[in-house]
Amino acid sequence: MEIQDIKQRFGIIGSSPLLNRAIDIANQVAPTDISVLITGESGSGKEVFSHIIHQMSPRKHGPFIAVNCGAIPEGTIDSELFGHEKGAYTGAVGERKGYFETVNGGTIFLDEIAEMPLGTQARLLRVLESGQYIKVGSSKVEKTNVRVIAATNVDVYEAVKNGKFREDLYYRLNTVPLRIPPLRDRKEDVYLLFRKFTSDFTAKYRTPPIQLDEDAQQILVNYSWPGNVRQLKNMAEQLAVLERDRVITGQTLLNYIPAEATRSNLPMRLDNQPKEDFSERDILYKVLFDMKRDMVELKKLVADIIEHGGVSINHANHSQAINQLYRDIELPNTPDAQFTLQQPVITNSNNSNTVGPYSITQAQDAEEVEESLSLIDKESDLIRKALKKHKGKRKLAASELGISERTLYRKIKELNL
Repeated sequence: MEIQDIKQRFGIIGSSPLLNRAIDIANQVAPTDISVLITGESGSGKEVFSHIIHQMSPRKHGPFIAVNCGAIPEGTIDSELFGHEKGAYTGAVGERKGYFETVNGGTIFLDEIAEMPLGTQARLLRVLESGQYIKVGSSKVEKTNVRVIAATNVDVYEAVKNGKFREDLYYRLNTVPLRIPPLRDRKEDVYLLFRKFTSDFTAKYRTPPIQLDEDAQQILVNYSWPGNVRQLKNMAEQLAVLERDRVITGQTLLNYIPAEATRSNLPMRLDNQPKEDFSERDILYKVLFDMKRDMVELKKLVADIIEHGGVSINHANHSQAINQLYRDIELPNTPDAQFTLQQPVITNSNNSNTVGPYSITQAQDAEEVEESLSLIDKESDLIRKALKKHKGKRKLAASELGISERTLYRKIKELNL
């Protein structure tokens, strides 16, 4: 049967290549009698594909039953699947047939197979391999001829590695894997599905047709749909019943989308990234900018001495010297970059005066003196000042420095303060 014919027969809407591929696999595997494992997110339509496989198989005239393994209590799932004898446990007042007996000759769809207890998994594996099972409370081996189609919305292989699912059962079920694509990977199908659902619901509830404006259509297509087709269908039903204005705007549509889904993607710290990395970066930038501020203040001081202190200099004029003193200091763009700062050489008539950290001598005997630019020294100095300002109170000092108290403790220890 052609893919388009299958879509019409089972009411499948969409033209996504991923959807067509899934339908094609179901079409090919249906005539065989092998087990199938259907994987896909919740609400993506896994049960529909189980019906496709059953209805297109030689067992189509036999019984079909869908069992949600996650909805059956662990203590009773064996009885539900394989049946029990009278008196097998407290409350077993009579004999009961299990699904593998009542569906003999047909197909059983085991949804949420990953939720099945390990003990039941072992019994299911025996059914798949030999067609045999034993009722709860019985010693008699029963035979069944049932095709098993399983489905799950979790990573079964990951469950195998974590010891929550039997590896032999996984490979026995996974003879033909069938993955159903999520709705976010079928963007071309979203609007088509929405129109079909709203049409059905407006006819059901006898309400006027629903239309979306351009903004609403964009929101509809670009939303991630974590609940997949089930969530889209639910939204369509709400709009068909609740909205009086039948032309839905983007703002109206946002009212039906969970609030957390509309938040902007702001930068955030990753869980595996240590918080203290940010604190050390902050203090490093603080040190660099403090260094720049101190140097600017020092240059202003030297310029004031040149202007008012009667010091002669080896430049064409005072303004040229002052302009050189006020030249901007280039700071690195990254904390680990290296840089140097050359001090201007200033001389006077006595050939021996010294002002601040600058050596003032004749040009031919000029000696360049570099100020210490060690980040460790600057960091130590800042921490000492902060501790002194707050009289040794580390919590207040840490707040002043813009780092955590824990980081401050570590820095004190590292720098031997």
